[in-house]
Amino acid sequence: MKSQLNTNFSRRNFLKTSALASGGLLIGFNFLTACRSEAKMPVDIANLNFNDFNAFIKISDEGYVTIFSPNPEIGQGVKTSMPMIIAEELDVEWKNVTVAQGVLDTKNYRRQIAGGSQSIRSSWTALRETGATAKQMLINAAAAKWGVDASTLKASKGIITNANGETLGYGAVVKEAALLEVPEKITLKEIKDFSIIGSNAINVDIDKIITGKPLFGLDYKTEGMLYVSVLRPPSFGQVLESFDATEAKNISGVVDVITIGEKARSFLDKGYVSWTVALSKSDKVVVIATSTWAAIKAKKAIKAVWKNSTELESTALHHNKLTAILESKKSNVLREDGNIKQAFKEADTILEKTYSSPFLPHNCMEPMNFYANVTATKIDLVGPTQTPSEVQKSVAVLLDRNKYEINVEMTRMGGGFGRRLYSDFAMEAAEISDKINKPIKMVSTREDDMTTGVYKPAVKYRIKAAIQDGKVTGYHLKEAVVNDSMYGSIAHFFPAGCIPNFKVETATYNSNITTGAWRAPYTNFLAFAEQSFFDELATELKVDPIQLRLDLLQNVKNTNDKKIRYSGQRMEDVIQLVKQKANWGKLQNGIYQGFAAYYSHNTHVAEIADIVLKDGFPVIQKVTVAVDCGIVVNPTGAKNQVEGGVLDGIGHAMYADFSFKNGKPDSKNFDTYRLIRMQETPKVEVHFVQNELSPTGLGEPGLPPAGGAVANAINAALGKRMYRQPFINQLKKERILG
Repeated sequence: MKSQLNTNFSRRNFLKTSALASGGLLIGFNFLTACRSEAKMPVDIANLNFNDFNAFIKISDEGYVTIFSPNPEIGQGVKTSMPMIIAEELDVEWKNVTVAQGVLDTKNYRRQIAGGSQSIRSSWTALRETGATAKQMLINAAAAKWGVDASTLKASKGIITNANGETLGYGAVVKEAALLEVPEKITLKEIKDFSIIGSNAINVDIDKIITGKPLFGLDYKTEGMLYVSVLRPPSFGQVLESFDATEAKNISGVVDVITIGEKARSFLDKGYVSWTVALSKSDKVVVIATSTWAAIKAKKAIKAVWKNSTELESTALHHNKLTAILESKKSNVLREDGNIKQAFKEADTILEKTYSSPFLPHNCMEPMNFYANVTATKIDLVGPTQTPSEVQKSVAVLLDRNKYEINVEMTRMGGGFGRRLYSDFAMEAAEISDKINKPIKMVSTREDDMTTGVYKPAVKYRIKAAIQDGKVTGYHLKEAVVNDSMYGSIAHFFPAGCIPNFKVETATYNSNITTGAWRAPYTNFLAFAEQSFFDELATELKVDPIQLRLDLLQNVKNTNDKKIRYSGQRMEDVIQLVKQKANWGKLQNGIYQGFAAYYSHNTHVAEIADIVLKDGFPVIQKVTVAVDCGIVVNPTGAKNQVEGGVLDGIGHAMYADFSFKNGKPDSKNFDTYRLIRMQETPKVEVHFVQNELSPTGLGEPGLPPAGGAVANAINAALGKRMYRQPFINQLKKERILG
């Protein structure tokens, strides 16, 4: 298979840029000793003499290789799977690969983002081409050294072999290879010849994670660095009026107490548009100290006076506003097929239901934090961010600096889930360092994160279906959501194209509460609403819930509608697979099943939840999952992502509740905010559809169907439909075991 190199980059700079463009990685390969079974990586490869092969590949005289990886790592596993893709085409042994994190490089890389489950999907071809191109250049250098045609040579496991059986390690020809022209065309491996892609690989950071070595943002520190804790408005809609820091300044370790906010207000007034900015216009009180303990203790001692600047909103208000939006005729129509009014006018039966979900915090295990050192000549920013380029651009505008004076380094993140897409905490750190002319680390507490952060917006969905002659002839979905709305492509997910008369519309209530992306934005709740509705629709039609979906999918299989985002065939494949693996409808008495299937982030997923009753309480025993994400790069990592998504989806659908009163969150830590417990987690059994299609996303798609599968299983067991999340509030029980 021939592949033309990425035309977005110059041919000479391809190896400097294409892997970076794909998401990038830092990889160390032991080329010279790859053929020795007893070979081990050196104790400290930093002491070796490396030759710059290109922007992200360095090869030492001994044959070790380093490749820098730009994509942020938030636990989704790209720091392992991306290197596997390059290693495959480079033809080295995975056991001789080491991986590390690269820095932000907007000149050579593109899409240095961890979001939307797009890292592997967007980088697949470029990463393969990067490995294959480097391999071909090494082969060409060996051919020149031997004086033979490159086509007569073969490379495998880091060793180049000629027709006479002579060999050269990659390290022996790296200097010559680095001087060669980048080949116009390269040959990628046949998928059947993969030896690394599709094999199980453990997390490349696992040793550091389990031994507590510096890796995360909270671990980062420099000589002379100070720690800061920020006091923000306790309620959305309030601003700082005055404060007394007398007691705080007397606490040992406190260096100073200052305020910030002037530059943030100026930034907002400039009209800089970025969806990653979530800043308050209020002044904030900042404690500067020699330790986090002193900073946090002093912050609690500050006596601040806050005044109302806008309405202090409560959950009851949001409920009323969203309900009124559902009843109103104002909306933005995202898709409309056929004649929806006529379909409902002629319907024999109309089924209509409303579903609601609260705000939700992200609850990353590692609280927000960021390092900043602002000087007259450069700015160093280091920390856990999903959008390093947006941090760089935002700080440049905030401080009125050239963005190329700003160096951004990414640490591994202790969770992101969308929270670290936003740059507010990094901008705070930069503003503080700029004001005091010192290197600082801004560290938030759990309470800070939960009460002054960014939230999944509260939302309601009203779904209505028209039934005529035993067929679904009309489908109408209306969304009422706080601050934002589903992005346009979601309207073209299932069941778009399956039902002749179809309409999706959305309307928004603008709130002063900060909202944003939360793992699988919008689909995280929409999937539950739609899949619960289809289960109830199947009951109304007196058909099997799975068969209803399969019948509808036949209508979209041969569609010419370019807007349809999902594949009817691939959706059918995951449904049939999960139906078989879960023994749908064939289990013994006492086990109740619920089904849901959903397409999101370019991936098709179907799930079946098994529930049993213990003393009348539903117990989630098992969830069977079928996934079509194309080629699975790292089965171990892929399985972990799906399992985590399912458990995350179940936990939040079952237990997570979050409310506001007078602009202030009612919960501020895990003692009042309910998450799923270890003893409540069911077994998750994951199956992948085997095909040779390019990989799609996995960090998020496992989550959306989970709530629907569990809700439908609860109904099968108790005859009780779930319309509001968390389900526990409807079930009126303290907990559901797993």
